[in-house]
Amino acid sequence: MGVLNTLCGMSVMFLLFNLGTNYWLSTFIGNSVGATVSYFLNKRFTFKNSASHGQTLWKFISIILICYLLSYCLSYLISHFLVSNLDIKNSGVLGNLSILIGNIFYTLINYVGQKYIVFSRKTKAQKV
Repeated sequence: MGVLNTLCGMSVMFLLFNLGTNYWLSTFIGNSVGATVSYFLNKRFTFKNSASHGQTLWKFISIILICYLLSYCLSYLISHFLVSNLDIKNSGVLGNLSILIGNIFYTLINYVGQKYIVFSRKTKAQKV
């Protein structure tokens, strides 16, 4: 399931960026598309969580935002470092590299956050 939402989000990011949208808007919109797909697929299939949307959605959005900021800020810095040390002057290469690196970080830390915080066994629907 993670592959599907990652492909959706990354496709939107790369498409928007390479059509001229700036890095931050491209990654935010693409990440939002991927996150929407992710929420429903992860809740239903990956983690088989039956808690209400009210119990999980606010945690999901919080984790998504934290992961987005950490991943894409860090990848932006790493990409700038790599590109400047490799003496590449093409800003398109920098942006695409940042998106790719950010997506790798994001996917890893987001999975951990979703598994252990949002859709943990503690947030399953409580039996009466």
